[in-house]
Amino acid sequence: MKRTLLFVATNLAVMLVLMVAFHVICAMIGPETLESLRHDGIDYGTLGVFSLVFGMGGAFISLLLSKTIAKISVHARVIDGSEGPSERWLVETVGELARRANVKMPEVAIYPGTANAFATGAFKNSALVAVSTDIMEQMSRGELKAVLGHEMSHVANGDMVTLTLVQGVLNSCVLFLSRLVGFVAENALSGKGSGRRRGGYGGVYYLVYYLMQMLLGLLASIVVCAYSRRREYAADAGSARLLGTQMPMIEALRRLGNLKPGVLPDSLKAMGISGKRSTSLFATHPPLEERIDALMKWTPS
Repeated sequence: MKRTLLFVATNLAVMLVLMVAFHVICAMIGPETLESLRHDGIDYGTLGVFSLVFGMGGAFISLLLSKTIAKISVHARVIDGSEGPSERWLVETVGELARRANVKMPEVAIYPGTANAFATGAFKNSALVAVSTDIMEQMSRGELKAVLGHEMSHVANGDMVTLTLVQGVLNSCVLFLSRLVGFVAENALSGKGSGRRRGGYGGVYYLVYYLMQMLLGLLASIVVCAYSRRREYAADAGSARLLGTQMPMIEALRRLGNLKPGVLPDSLKAMGISGKRSTSLFATHPPLEERIDALMKWTPS
């Protein structure tokens, strides 16, 4: 609850700063610019609320539906341990790790596919942990337990909620800035209030608006991916804490390096154990070698 309130407060603060910053920019350009936009009926407070509602709203709706969407998108089959020895071990291991992490037992599922695993859910005490059939077949139980520890760390840390809040804040900023810059460009290039006085927005507004949406959206994606990479290091360390040693997680990562990586839908890839093997700014996971190096330096705290 505190985490949620903190990020909502941060979001409101960001919106306030953006509005103040825009007024400063208009003052630097000239007071006539700001007065012209006000004359055209632009309400910055309403625009801020609109951006907040739509930016945060979409992110939270996706989060609330995340478990259902995950099960459908990867064809996951929820298990209770009665299906066989492997399934029973999987459920019991997740239960053991959940107790160590001090969270309630999540749903456990298996889905067909290449090596990967993920956790999702709107609440850490009502989560879903799923593993692929390939990772169950290719990893030893010690390695798989470390992978499950990684996913349970995501759950215990509330990473699904935090990542959603970060995305929501950035979505709101993109909406707010895109519209504001569009208003300024329309006013400056199309004549004073020309688009608005005809009862709508002109072509300059839409051109600039969509261009800013693309550019700011790319920047927002870079920020989200950078945050996701940071949380992967934390989840690796969390697995080491739950197991009391980093070696099983190191062995699991080395094993992943020799397996065909499992590709997850975009809504799930940030919470997977393995991501696309890339060093680009848009990678959700750090390179396996860097994760292993970080674990080699890990010490119990």
